[in-house]
Amino acid sequence: MRFDLIHPADQIVMLMKRIYEGGMTTTSGGNLSVRDANGDIWITPGSIDKGSLTRRDILCVKPDGTVIGPHNPSVELPFHKKVYETRPDAGAVLHAHPPGLVAFSIVGCIPDTRILPNAYNVCGQVGFAPYDIPGSPALGNKIAEKLRGGSNIVVLENHGAVALGDDLFQAFMRFETLEYCARLQINALRLGNCVSLTPEELSISEWKSDVCMESFHPGGHTSLEKEGRREMCELIHRAYDRQLFTSTQGTFSMRLPDDSFLITPHGLDRKYLEPGDIVLVKDGRCEQGKTPSRSVLLHRDIYRAHNGINAVIIANPPHIMAYGVAGARFDSRTIPESYIMLRDVSVLPFGINIAMHDKIIQTVSASAPLVMTQNDSLLVTGPSLLKVYDSLEVAEFSARALLAAAALGAVKPIGQKEIDDIKAAFSLE
Repeated sequence: MRFDLIHPADQIVMLMKRIYEGGMTTTSGGNLSVRDANGDIWITPGSIDKGSLTRRDILCVKPDGTVIGPHNPSVELPFHKKVYETRPDAGAVLHAHPPGLVAFSIVGCIPDTRILPNAYNVCGQVGFAPYDIPGSPALGNKIAEKLRGGSNIVVLENHGAVALGDDLFQAFMRFETLEYCARLQINALRLGNCVSLTPEELSISEWKSDVCMESFHPGGHTSLEKEGRREMCELIHRAYDRQLFTSTQGTFSMRLPDDSFLITPHGLDRKYLEPGDIVLVKDGRCEQGKTPSRSVLLHRDIYRAHNGINAVIIANPPHIMAYGVAGARFDSRTIPESYIMLRDVSVLPFGINIAMHDKIIQTVSASAPLVMTQNDSLLVTGPSLLKVYDSLEVAEFSARALLAAAALGAVKPIGQKEIDDIKAAFSLE
């Protein structure tokens, strides 16, 4: 999708819909703006339902202050103007009140992006601006001070967060990733701990650069391949809508009958992936003109080593990954379905998925389909893409149930005799 060719009013409607449907703002909360090449600022209106905005509701504010449109602009227009004045490089500003970041804002601190390499890389330096009245020049000045200090996203005390970017989609990615990080940290702290990566560990993630692969022109595409592309996109979109991963992370792959495989591309927004974006990998080469996920070699090696594995998903949902960030043991013995699908989830130290593929390949099997890498991701394998996606959902829902159960009393997992009975009844290895 060519976001640069989408009109600013349509960009704002698209992203506000994502923010609202993602549970990151309310009917009356949040405001977005885009500064176009003419210097005009396109901005959301004040006091209009954010869940049903149309392009006709979006206002255009000219450089001389003239407002074109049927409503009054957001009361926060002054700080949007201040952001653009302070950061001439900014093409968009996003402000909203997502519950995770609001939680941090009302206790006076910011999320620790060092708990995941992706959060650290996407968000960069995060600022914290002291409280001031919404829409006031003073609030704009406090935000501007943090932006001048190098932050691209600022948590506002007792208020919410502001993110900026070259365009609205980059601002959204920063905002969404920081909110995800906030929720993940809160979940980890419920388990009693939250482990941050050291500078040395964060530098390890830089080794995972774009993979250099020879390319090839497929010539044609079989019906099975086309069906695989369609299925992947449908499940990727579902995974995004179910908040199993964000716009900036999450990798799907599936093996095709000729031992080639399809994999998600690197750097494209998961919400808008189309069949033509998916990358075909065959005989160690990738489809011409596309960049596969940076984990493509790991996927390739898993398929080479395990004939029974036909699909792989790597993601870091905020409940199951809380265990990977807290250094806590995840116990799948919650309900029979969870144990049957997840078995005993293996845990490996951070960095092993970058430096030691062999360890992961040796760990996964039919009886150990899931592997968690601390402070990184959950890898799920299985015989089909739908089966693997189902296991990912079950893992996240099981973790949610465990975190909720802790507020009710001591967790009582299924006993060993019952596990043995389950193994016998379902012929589990």
